[in-house]
Amino acid sequence: MTITQLKYVLAVAEYKNFTLAAEHSFVTQPTLSMQIQKLEDELDVTIFNRKKKPIELTSIGEKIIQQAKLIVDESGRINDIVDQQKGFIGGEFKLGIIPTIMPTLLPIFLKNFINKYPKVKLIIEELTTDEIIRKLSDGYLDVGIAATPLENEAIKERPIYYEPFVGFVSNEHRLFNQTNITEEDLDIDDVLLLEDGHCFKNSVINICKNKNNLDHHPFQLESGNISTLIKLSKEGLGMTLIPYLHTLELPDQDKKYLREFSNSVPAREVSIIYHKSQLKMQLIEALKNTIDGVIRGAISFHDVKIISPLNKKPLEI
Repeated sequence: MTITQLKYVLAVAEYKNFTLAAEHSFVTQPTLSMQIQKLEDELDVTIFNRKKKPIELTSIGEKIIQQAKLIVDESGRINDIVDQQKGFIGGEFKLGIIPTIMPTLLPIFLKNFINKYPKVKLIIEELTTDEIIRKLSDGYLDVGIAATPLENEAIKERPIYYEPFVGFVSNEHRLFNQTNITEEDLDIDDVLLLEDGHCFKNSVINICKNKNNLDHHPFQLESGNISTLIKLSKEGLGMTLIPYLHTLELPDQDKKYLREFSNSVPAREVSIIYHKSQLKMQLIEALKNTIDGVIRGAISFHDVKIISPLNKKPLEI
């Protein structure tokens, strides 16, 4: 039994597909399959039910996966401890970013980071907050960037900036002629939202004072793309709220639709998050310092009201 074999088993358990697991493990599919078969032969058990699509774990396989996660995680900590002691900033660093932050934040810091730390192999995934938390807990990610606070005792949060919400109001909307908007102006009945699973949707709902008509839209939208909300709003199908950094990328002709909040500006707290047992602190510090060094030029809001990304209370439908 080897650590490499256990890593391959974990990859198949995660992706439920031998080909995908091999791609993410940077080996050929026959090599990965052969090593897993050797492990099964050595243990005299079947870890995966290969007849199922997608592939499923057997009952003994589920127990093996639990132990394999612990072994692989702990083996990786040896290198982390040595790197931390030496002050070495390099190696594999797995980062997850939520979809409403990825397209605006990543281009701001990525080039600076890879130029400053060329020995780091940065692996980036776009994931929902729930997926990031799960992968941090399971050891599949080293760090995440998400809206906080998350109120999860196992997850450490380090805020990097506060991003206001801005209204996007078409010329057919009742609020178009107002210079600014307030939370009291918002009615959930005509606010376009992202699909379930996005914490940004929860934040927008938490801003709105009137939540009584959440199911009264004339259509049901299943989109994870803020650009889609903007296009629908321009078609007169409702207003929407967008994060401040997204407004910087709008064409000049669309900026006439933007409406800032006049008082008690609602904003989201964006943080670097990681599991409390994480040891790659030198890499996390490098990431935070890089973002800190470039984000100030793009956003510098401080006097804001932080809106929770959590749906704490059931909505009154």
